[in-house]
Amino acid sequence: MESVTQPTGRRVAYWRQRRGMSQQVFADQIGKSKSWVDKIERGVRRLDKYSVITEIAEALSIDAGQLLGREPKRRPGLGGCLDQSEVESIRQSLERYERLGIFLEAAPIDPIPIPRLRGAVSYAWIAFEKGHYPIVARSLIQLLRDTPVAEENPVDGTAAEAAELMTQVYQIASTVLRKLGEAQLAWLAADRAISAAQRGNDPLLAGIATTRVAGALRALGRYQAALDLNVQVAHGLISETGGESAGPEAISVYGALLLQGAMAAALAGEAATSSDLLESAERAAAILGRDANHYYTSFGPTNVELHRAAALVELGEGADALSVHDRIDRGAFGELVAERRARHWLDMARACIQTGDIERAGRALATAEQAAPAEIRCRPMAIELIDQILHRTRGEPVPQVRMLAESVGALN
Repeated sequence: MESVTQPTGRRVAYWRQRRGMSQQVFADQIGKSKSWVDKIERGVRRLDKYSVITEIAEALSIDAGQLLGREPKRRPGLGGCLDQSEVESIRQSLERYERLGIFLEAAPIDPIPIPRLRGAVSYAWIAFEKGHYPIVARSLIQLLRDTPVAEENPVDGTAAEAAELMTQVYQIASTVLRKLGEAQLAWLAADRAISAAQRGNDPLLAGIATTRVAGALRALGRYQAALDLNVQVAHGLISETGGESAGPEAISVYGALLLQGAMAAALAGEAATSSDLLESAERAAAILGRDANHYYTSFGPTNVELHRAAALVELGEGADALSVHDRIDRGAFGELVAERRARHWLDMARACIQTGDIERAGRALATAEQAAPAEIRCRPMAIELIDQILHRTRGEPVPQVRMLAESVGALN
């Protein structure tokens, strides 16, 4: 076998770090010294034996081909996606019950101070909004372990503050899992988010957690349940917080609930209800006057228009959706977080396919990939759209689409 040189060492370092292992822990796992691992990763020492390569790959939960730089087609983990090992780690974290530690035979976990946890949760939100899903995954795996312990034994804070951080962690997990097609896990995380929010002192967190539950219900095909839940909580929340005189944070959460209800109504085929909810959201956005990101909602006039276009796509009205897109203020749109912009371009690609404009659909997907690559490369819906564009393109696809198709393994 030909010797494998320095790039393989860099890949070993990348996957070791992605798995959250130190050089010493990794060395112990494969029966080598820390010095040996360090030399491999720096390219000082070569990997010559395939048996060693396969042993390393097994320890890192990847294929030997990935370690050698030969990525298999359509394997989860391409292009900065979460891979199956990371999804499984999140699943295991959701299935643990650290708050029952006194009844379980498990090693005690030292509680993390609340201020440090708050910083870690903020970091996870930032990574999510930029579409850096592997970073999000690593953060979630740790936070899903640490936040329940912090609530049980709060340090430099209160149990209620820890619960408020916990609901945010579950919300991030639910949204990412739903994007990856893990609807059942997304529902579990969202349900946990609701429970944690109710143990805190911020009712708005319970409101925004409801949007995650409804999102998971939509992914499970429970459109009417999602619609009813969003509308009921939206009306209850705005009544409790002072109606139109409520603060911008409450208006934002209320508006986000209305938008999610509008999407559920569209999926249920209830065009009139969807339109009514969008109009109510538009009135709420007008109170704010501009787009903001209170409670990570990105709510405001621009986001209402994005949801209006998305709802029309779900109703099969692609031409109308594109008309809405064309009137959106480009400056305001550019100020939204990358994940939200990429998601809109994905919706517009669908609208273009509905109207038969395949070339424009390809450009929309390429634009989405520029905004947040993982939002396109990692979502099953996006991979299906790439397939549709390739199969319906006459002749060669535009270069950007071809490159995107190659990056996700969609070309034969």
